[in-house]
Amino acid sequence: MNIEITIRPYEKMDQQAWDQYVLNHPLSNLYHLFDWGKIISKTYGHKSYYLMAVQAASQPPRFPASQLKVVGILPLVHLKHFLFGNTLVSMPFFDMGGILADNNEIEKALLYETVKLCQKLKVDKLELRHTNHLSCLAHNSLPTETLQNFSSFLQSRIGYSQILLEAEKTKRSSQSCKSCQKNIQNWAFQTRSHKVRMLLDLPDSSEKLMKSFKSKLRSQIRKPIKEGLKPRFGGLELLNDFYDVFSTNMRDLGSPVHSKHFMKNVIEAFPDKAKIVIIYKENKPIACSLMIGFKHILENPWASALRKYSRLSPNMLLYWAMIEYACDNGYNQFDFGRSSPDEGTHKFKKQWGAESETLHWHYISLNGHVLGEEMSEKSSFARAIQYWKKLPVSLTKIVGPYIRKYIGL
Repeated sequence: MNIEITIRPYEKMDQQAWDQYVLNHPLSNLYHLFDWGKIISKTYGHKSYYLMAVQAASQPPRFPASQLKVVGILPLVHLKHFLFGNTLVSMPFFDMGGILADNNEIEKALLYETVKLCQKLKVDKLELRHTNHLSCLAHNSLPTETLQNFSSFLQSRIGYSQILLEAEKTKRSSQSCKSCQKNIQNWAFQTRSHKVRMLLDLPDSSEKLMKSFKSKLRSQIRKPIKEGLKPRFGGLELLNDFYDVFSTNMRDLGSPVHSKHFMKNVIEAFPDKAKIVIIYKENKPIACSLMIGFKHILENPWASALRKYSRLSPNMLLYWAMIEYACDNGYNQFDFGRSSPDEGTHKFKKQWGAESETLHWHYISLNGHVLGEEMSEKSSFARAIQYWKKLPVSLTKIVGPYIRKYIGL
C-alpha cells in the first residue's frame, strides 16, 4: 500500500488533530495552536487559511478521517487594507508562527501550496515568522538581508515549472503564460533577523531564582514592595483594570491599541493557561500583563505600566510576579517577548538573566517591492505618532482597534 502526502485546508473536525500535532512537535510555539485563527477572526473579521499536510493511503482501504496522520501545518491570516497592504501572515500580532513539518519535503510542499494561495488571493506579500530558519530558506540557499530573484528559488526548491504548467493546464493563452512567468520572475525573497526573543531558564522554585540574582536586582524588586505595591492574579474579572493601563500606555507610545474584545477572546480561549497580572498602588492599577502558558514556557505577549508611576518601579514587581508564578507552577522558561538588541527593553530583560534567541522572519514579495523600501516608509508615520500621543485615551480606545487590526506587528 502506497502512502501519499496531501496538503489541504483544515476542516471543522481537524482541531483536535491539529493541536495534538502542535503539542507533540519539538519546534512548535503557542501561536501554532488552532484557536488563534478563531480569536483573530472573531475579533477583527480577518479570514484565516489553515493548511494541513496529512498522510493517507493512496489506494483502498483509505484511513478513516479520524486516523489521518498530520505531518505538517501552517496557520495563515489574511490582512487586507488599501493603506496597510495586502498580506498573508503567519502569525499577525505575534512574533512567531510559520511552518511546522516532519521533514524538509513536507515543509517545501506547504510552502508551495502557500505560494499558490498567494496567487489566488493576489496578495502583495507573504510573511512567515519563525524561531528557526526554514531549511528550504536557509542561509546557504538565499542570503539574509539581500533581496533575491525568487524565480530561481521556486525552480530549485518548490517547483517553479509546476506553477507554469498549471497555467497551461487551464488552457491559458501563450501570452497569459508569458505574463505569468514574468510576474513570477518579479517575486523576491528576504529574511530579516533584526529581532530577538528573550528567554529566561528557570529553576524549580522562585526562592532559588531570587538567591541567584545579584544584590542590585534583588534591591530593585524589593523597592516597589516597600512602596506598598501589590500584585494580583486573575482572569476576566481583571480585564477592565488591565485595559485601562494597557490602553493608556499604548497611547503614550503613540501606538493604536488592540480591542478589549481581543484580550477577552484570548482569555476565554485559554481559560486554564491565560492569566492577567495587575500591580496595584492601593486600589489603583498601575501596571499590567497578560501571560499564557504553553508546554514548558510561560509567554508574556502584553505588558504595560503607567509612566507617571515609574519612580515606584512597578515594572520590576510586575515581572518578578510573573517569573515567580512561572517558577512555582512548573514552567522551565519565561518568555519576555520580542526586543531589538541593545535597546532599552532588551537591556531591561537581560538584567534578569534572559538569553537572546534570534527570530527569523521570512518575506516573499509578489509585487517586486523591496522590503527595505517598505520598512523605510514607517518614518512617514512619525508625525501621526506624535499626534496620536496627544489624543484622549477614551478616543484611542474607540479609534485604535479599527487601525490596529490591520497592523500585523
